[in-house]
Amino acid sequence: MIELTTKQATQDAIEWALMQGLALKITPQSASHVAFSFTPASINRKRFEHLKSTVPLLGKLIHYVSENQLFLREAISPVASGDAFFGALLGMHRQIHKGARKAPRLPLLIMRSDFMDDAKDGPKLIEFNGIAAGMGPFGQRIHELHRYLRTQWPDTYATWSSAEEGELISNPAIERLSQSIADATFQIKQESGDEGLAVFLMIVQANEDNVFDQHLLELALQDKGIKTVRRTFRELYGKLSTGQDDRLILEGIGPIDCVYLRAGYEYEDYAASDIISRVCCDALMQTRVFIEKHRVAVNATVSQQLATSKRVQMLLTSMSTESLTQFGLKQDEAQSVKNLLGEMLPVNKDSVSWSSEHSSLDWVLKNQGEGGGHCVFAEDILPTLQRLKPEEYQAWSLMRRLYPTPRANTALLVRKGELSKVDDLISEIGMFTVHIDGKPAVEEEGYAGYLIRSKSSTITEGGVHSGMGVLDSLVFETGVPQKN
Repeated sequence: MIELTTKQATQDAIEWALMQGLALKITPQSASHVAFSFTPASINRKRFEHLKSTVPLLGKLIHYVSENQLFLREAISPVASGDAFFGALLGMHRQIHKGARKAPRLPLLIMRSDFMDDAKDGPKLIEFNGIAAGMGPFGQRIHELHRYLRTQWPDTYATWSSAEEGELISNPAIERLSQSIADATFQIKQESGDEGLAVFLMIVQANEDNVFDQHLLELALQDKGIKTVRRTFRELYGKLSTGQDDRLILEGIGPIDCVYLRAGYEYEDYAASDIISRVCCDALMQTRVFIEKHRVAVNATVSQQLATSKRVQMLLTSMSTESLTQFGLKQDEAQSVKNLLGEMLPVNKDSVSWSSEHSSLDWVLKNQGEGGGHCVFAEDILPTLQRLKPEEYQAWSLMRRLYPTPRANTALLVRKGELSKVDDLISEIGMFTVHIDGKPAVEEEGYAGYLIRSKSSTITEGGVHSGMGVLDSLVFETGVPQKN
């Protein structure tokens, strides 16, 4: 039974969330609050500070990987035969980087590295997100909501908190992400010598419901004196042209200084049934290729998308510390990176027999897809491996499963206005970093905030948008866990 005061505090929290844009669009006229935890997850201060100081090295690593075009082609080519979308991405990559001339776009790497804090081995990387690495603004807003609840409803907050006391860990995601984008945008604007406002173009999915997270970022950019524009790939088709000095021109808008993709990580983003093309989706993919052939800041470039793939992640985890130094890392930096990388194995003709001899509970089978629904767990792993054709092997990998320690106390979750209790809540930690052409874009070596998503340990799909996860934030462990 949840007592009345908790219900009152929760209703206040829901209204605060809606007022601050912590919501998903339901219809053209309505929205619903994002699912969230009533109180934050706790983390050891030393462990968090180590993760925050080390994760920028992953951004540095991925930048150098993404600019090593030969390595990327050799890494992705084996995947192309078993994954049509990655075959198309590789084709785009070849078009952008053919010839001796370097692609003129300015690489803006906004990356979210997702970790789970394993009870035995500490934080280990789950995946890189280099395209549509969103929800940074939501990460900041849920931190602010927890701060609000701690101030306005201290007794109720303490009842559901995992510790009596603890410093809420600040989350500067909106300011740092927007500042880094602004810096890249103004760099291109200043190079051009054009007058007027700098222009930021966000490429979005049609009928997007996760618009408020995007708008929070746009509002921050507008406050910095940047004009923001939203378009789908279909809306850009036939509307882009080339200006003086390789400037990218959008019909009706003028020169574009920065392009930020919140679409482009699945075939559907390039589908347009009203355009006649020799190959499915080819016309809109050519729009993306066209963008990168201009002097414009871009996140994510096709190279960045390939560099943050599961395939490249698997290859990096298998490398020695010495091998990792080929990607801009010093020996000690490479060792720090190596310590964050979890264990991954390639899928090959021996994987079926290997899987039958090992516990399926210790591994996760992954393909190259982004977002939820692309992982296979437990007893489903072996049958999936048995169904794969040899040409599909390279598009899959096995990752050792991570087991974080659940919260010591019962957590209160809020979803669609309803309250629920969870006794085994675990959290996934996303850390944002930003690099402009390989250089840290903001203070603390490019660290730009965090995103916490929590779920029951029994749930495999823990995305807030596509799964059964909830938004969460962090507090340092300093108190004694309560029982409720």
